[in-house]
Amino acid sequence: MALPIDKQLRYWGIVLAVMLLALWFLGGVLLPFVIGAAIAYFLDPVADRLEIMGFSRVWATVTITLIALVIFVIMALAIIPLMIDQSLALVNIAPQAASDLQAYLTARFPSLADSDSVIRQSLHSLGQTIQSRGGELVNAVANSALSLLNVLTLVVLVPVITFYLLMDWDRMVAEIDALLPRDHAPVIRDLAGQVDRTLASFIRGQGMVCVIQGTFYAVALMIAGLQFGLIVGFIAGLISFIPYVGALVGGALALGLAVFQFWGDWLMIGVIGAIFAAGQVIEGNFLTPKLVGGSVGLHPVWLIFALSVFGSAFGFVGMLVAVPVAASIGVLMRFGVGRYMQSRLYQGRGTTDE
Repeated sequence: MALPIDKQLRYWGIVLAVMLLALWFLGGVLLPFVIGAAIAYFLDPVADRLEIMGFSRVWATVTITLIALVIFVIMALAIIPLMIDQSLALVNIAPQAASDLQAYLTARFPSLADSDSVIRQSLHSLGQTIQSRGGELVNAVANSALSLLNVLTLVVLVPVITFYLLMDWDRMVAEIDALLPRDHAPVIRDLAGQVDRTLASFIRGQGMVCVIQGTFYAVALMIAGLQFGLIVGFIAGLISFIPYVGALVGGALALGLAVFQFWGDWLMIGVIGAIFAAGQVIEGNFLTPKLVGGSVGLHPVWLIFALSVFGSAFGFVGMLVAVPVAASIGVLMRFGVGRYMQSRLYQGRGTTDE
């Protein structure tokens, strides 16, 4: 005989409370495990494909690990130092950019030449603030990242955890399936499958879109001659995880830098704008339809809300689990709405339950 609904809700509520408390108190300890699990989940289809090609699970995992190690070494030696240099240089030119903007506005609006003008004072203070605080901000972010993801975590723990999780992923899924309550196992499997499809479409697909777009923007802007093309492409690709935001922010930043660098050469400014327009055409017509597919049930507003709430409550670890939790809640809400619309509460007195 199955447990009454109220007792089931009580037990599942206790499980949920324990998980949230563990996330709250053990956030720093859980960080390498959460990162390792996320990477293993991302790479599991690659390992499955290698198994189909004839690799054993162990050799598939070893092959993926070696390729990832080579990519990481290349980035650490070639790309990351250049990005840091461009970020610091971008901060340092801010006062000059503010001065040029002030001169342009003064020529167009002579009233701004008054030393007591609010806009003149604001532009001057803005440039000085960015120069004085920008470098501190970059260094603080770098130091925070290093303290959060220390050398031991990056070099040892995360790769080791990812390796073992990836190697045993299918077995762990089977063992979890064997522990499901028998009365509810079919429904839980169906819901878990929906969550997996949502995450696979969004995280894996959108992640690939971000990488491709960021690479395209960075390479194209650097070929076009934009001084900070690499860092602009990185920013645009990184925040492309939220649809449309990456193109808007990256495009505005690139055009602003292009106006400062190519002032008077409207052809080059138009080329920078055309690069972002081409990136949006490629993303909307080819990348997203092929890699992400149709609607996956994660509205951008819902995603931003989840990232804000979990990031504020649980820090960096909360931001890592925000997307899976948001996808799970979305699936559960759709399941609940479907059950409600089949119920007598929705359909009325004259309807009998199936």
